[in-house]
Order: sequence, then structure tokens, then C-alpha cells
Amino acid sequence: METEKKSKNFMSWYFDFNLLYRILIGMVLGAVLGLVFREKIYWIAPFGTLFVRLLKMIVMPIIISTLICGAASISPATVGKIGTRVVLIYLVTSAFAVCIGLLSGFIFQPQADLSGYALSTVAGKDVASMSVVDTFLNIVPTNVFQAVNDAQVLPVIFFSILFGLGVSYLMVSEDENLKKSGKTILNFFTGVSEVMTKMVTGIMQYAPIGVLSLIAVVFAKQGPKVAGSLGVVAAAAFSGYLLQIILVYIGMVKIFGLKPGKFWHEARNPFVTGLGTRSSYGTLPVTMKAADNLGVSKDIYSFSLPLGATINMDGTAIYQGVCATFIALTATGVGLTAGQMGTIVITATLISIGTAGIPGAGAIMLLMVLDSIGLQVEAGTAVAGAYAMILGIDAILDMGRTALNVTGDLASTTCVAKSLHEIDESKWD
Repeated sequence: METEKKSKNFMSWYFDFNLLYRILIGMVLGAVLGLVFREKIYWIAPFGTLFVRLLKMIVMPIIISTLICGAASISPATVGKIGTRVVLIYLVTSAFAVCIGLLSGFIFQPQADLSGYALSTVAGKDVASMSVVDTFLNIVPTNVFQAVNDAQVLPVIFFSILFGLGVSYLMVSEDENLKKSGKTILNFFTGVSEVMTKMVTGIMQYAPIGVLSLIAVVFAKQGPKVAGSLGVVAAAAFSGYLLQIILVYIGMVKIFGLKPGKFWHEARNPFVTGLGTRSSYGTLPVTMKAADNLGVSKDIYSFSLPLGATINMDGTAIYQGVCATFIALTATGVGLTAGQMGTIVITATLISIGTAGIPGAGAIMLLMVLDSIGLQVEAGTAVAGAYAMILGIDAILDMGRTALNVTGDLASTTCVAKSLHEIDESKWD
């Protein structure tokens, strides 16, 4: 009996401790280990890689099951009403985010002296040539199975929403056989969604270890280099993130008659998880739990949050504004013109719908933004050198922008739910 009790309590000290605090401890400990042991800590990298692979493993099943269930669970008339409001509020907050990013860049004026800096070839330049039209056309998959296999998130989301809409129409059909088929399909994907939730719960128990490993490697590679001019870039970006939370998200919550304190009490969990995982999709289960705690109807958040993990990239939008300013000042010595700023606002807002919610996706999106304002990333140029410097601290910037992205998803979803009277306000008391 005593042996059985010891076995039962073997890891209770770990699992019984709050997950949020475990992730925070993992981040701090990882930073310390990276700075102290430097390249000697590289052996820990596979533990971080394992965590990322686990997150990627569940992305497609989560997106497909939750979006189909979300779209199918709402009447056809309501889907259009919800979808329009969600997309509109996501685009508006993204546009505000780009403007805040440009404002932060203008105030901080981040710039670096590249004299003596070895310029290097930047991979991925071809991505910058993709037009906005191509981005929109690529939403529609020619082969949905290939899109799933290639992890093309946006086409899968598009198909899943249409599939879910089809199921919702079956369920309101007057033909009893069609109605029964619709309910059977919905029950199947509801089961898949519940299974995925259980899997995510288990994977997130590993998150503190995975985060520790990822952060340790980042700090081991960068070390004291994350200072000086790049420190100004980080300060500008994180100031922008803070402004977006205070001015836009808290402002939205107050405008819709909800309590900012209660919102942040629940939003802090996905915020910290996004900070550590750098993945909007990996944070999705935590964001959904927060939405549920805020009293948001599952019909709303099961549709809105997976969609927001792709098209609502406010943190990424701020990152574009700050980094474009830094690269322009560093490469040309001249700040952005009013025309270039306007182009960045439009371009970054539109192509944010094609940015995957995975670590590092914002750096690829930055190539597109630079191309739109005539700053070509060519090997051996000052633009390429400045871009390479940004890549050096991208992991740190990515932590902040992902945390902001998921917070924006939750704020927008909560406000949409309030506008549709699909929120349990008793949970805000």
C-alpha cells in the first residue's frame, strides 16, 4: 500500500503545480542556462524540437474538427452574421496594429551602423514576389488532401468552413435522411474535437520542458548580442505590443460594456502560453479555455478562434511596422515616406490572412512588406544585412507578437459574442 502511494505521488509535485507558472519558470530557467552555458547547452535542442513537432502534429486535426463543428453547429443564417463581424473586427484591429507599429518605429527611430558588418544571403527571397492577388487565390485549394498533407493552413480552413456550412444545411433539411446524415457527421467531428482536446491537454504538460529548451538555445546563440541597436528594435516592438493591448483590446472591451480586469484575468493564460510556445495554433486550446471562462458561447469561439489563429495577426502587423522602419533607416539612412507607410498598412493588413500561426512566419511576411515598398532583399546589399540582423533576434520578437496575436483573437471573439448576445455575463461578476 505504501509503495502504491509513493508511485501515485511520484510526479504530483510537477502536475499539481499551476501550468502557467511552470511555463514561466521554464522560460526564465532556459534564458539563464543559455546565457551561462552558451554552446554547451545545444544538446538540449532536441527537447524543444520534440515540443514543436508535437504542436505541429495536432494542428490539422484541431483546425478541421473545431471549424467544422463550429460552422455546422450554427444555423446557416447565423454563420454569415458571425463570419462577417469576426473578419471585419480582425481586419480593423490588424490595421490599427500596423499603424501602432509604424508609430513605435517613428518614436524610437531604430537604426544600426552596418560598417564592417558581413552581409549574407537571405534565404526565402522568392516568397516576397507573391502578390496580394495570389495570396487570396491560394486560399482556395485545388486538392484539399494535398493541402492537408502539405500543412497549408489557410486552404484547409477555407475547406473546413465550407464543409461545416454544408453540414449545417443538412441538419436543417426537411428530408429526415439528410438531417440524420448531418447529425452523424457533426457527432463524428465533435468526437474528434474532444479527442484532440485530451491530446492537447497531455502535450501541454510537456510545454514547460519544451519552452525551457527552446529559450535556452535562443539565448545561447544570441547571448549579449541582443543589445544595442537591436535592443532598441525590441523595445520599439514590445512598446507597440503594450499599446495595442491598452488602446485597442482594453478599449474594445470597455466600449462593449465589459470589465477589462476580468478580461485580462483570463487573457493572461493564453498570453503567457503564446509567449513561450510562439505558436498561435499551439496556444489555441488555452485560448478556447479562456473564452469559455469568459462566458463566450462555444458556437462563437469554436468558429472565431481557429480562424483568428490565421487571419488575425496584430502582433505580426506591429512587427512589420517596426522592422520596416529599422531596415529603411539602416539601409538608406532615410525614414519611411508617407506613401510607403500607407503601402505597409494596406499590404501588412491584407497578407496577414496568409501568415501561418507558427514560429517564424512573421519573418517571411516581412519579406513581402519590404518588397511592396521597394526595399528589395538582395544578397550583399544593406537591406539584406539589416534583414539578417532582424532574423538574429526574430525568436525574441516572435514571442511577443505571438502573445499579442492570441490576446487579440480572444478580445475580438469576446466582443463579437457580446454584440450577438452570445455571452454569459454572469461570469463577469
